[in-house]
Amino acid sequence: MDSLEKLKFNIREKEYPCFSDDELLYILRDECKGDINKASYQCLIRKAENTGLTVSGLTTKDSSSYFKMLASNYVTTNSGVLK
Repeated sequence: MDSLEKLKFNIREKEYPCFSDDELLYILRDECKGDINKASYQCLIRKAENTGLTVSGLTTKDSSSYFKMLASNYVTTNSGVLK
C-alpha cells in the first residue's frame, strides 16, 4: 500500500469522499512533508467541519464528532523532558 492509499484508508475516503487525489497529495507532500499520520490528522480535522444540514424541517446528522474522534488517533503529543 503506497502513501496515498494509506492516507485514504486512514481518513475513510472510500466511505466518505471529500478530497481529490491532487488535494491529498498536496496535503501529504507539501503541507505535512510526507508524514502520513500528520496528513491524516489534517484531513480528518478538515472533514470535521460542521456537516449537519437543516432544510425545510429536514435535518441531517452532524458527523463532525466522528471525524474528530478519528483525528485523535493521529494527533502528535508533546511528551518529552523539559530542561
